[in-house]
Amino acid sequence: MNDDTNKTEQSDENLRAETAEAAPEVAEQDRVAELEAEIAELRNKALYAQAETQNVRRRLEKDAADAKAYAATNFARDILSVADNLGRALSAIPAAVREDEALKPLITGLEMTAKELETVFQRNGITRIESVGAKLDPNRHQAMIELPSDQEPGTVVQEMQPGYMIKDRLLRPALVGVAKAAPKVDVEA
Repeated sequence: MNDDTNKTEQSDENLRAETAEAAPEVAEQDRVAELEAEIAELRNKALYAQAETQNVRRRLEKDAADAKAYAATNFARDILSVADNLGRALSAIPAAVREDEALKPLITGLEMTAKELETVFQRNGITRIESVGAKLDPNRHQAMIELPSDQEPGTVVQEMQPGYMIKDRLLRPALVGVAKAAPKVDVEA
């Protein structure tokens, strides 16, 4: 048994020696694999952070562009009432007064002011919504009344107050009258 014990101890010692010689390589390989995994993880985190930064930058650029494009929205809404009043004043002038030589310069001045206001609106991306003859669009029109008409039901037949867009957004809906369906007549034979 002594011989067997010696052989086993010698075999264990040889195995330890071989393992000790191989251990630095195995440990080094494990460490390299661990570092490569860590590098891959850090690379992914860096890519995600870069993508998030680009998304934030794009979002901020869009917000800045929107703020620039629509900054005058509140002011534009306020000035629409001025345009409405000017339009009403011009349309209320009777033909006889328009022919009066003493009032022609005043009327011409009002008309020029209205044209200049329209030019300012166009320059700032404010456009009037064309309503009469169009189908009722709840995103652009606010139906105030239904009117009997030979037009197809749901067609705008009267504009009470013009609507306006600022670029691609609604500034103010048009207040309109809409054609209603003709009443059904019972025909008895």
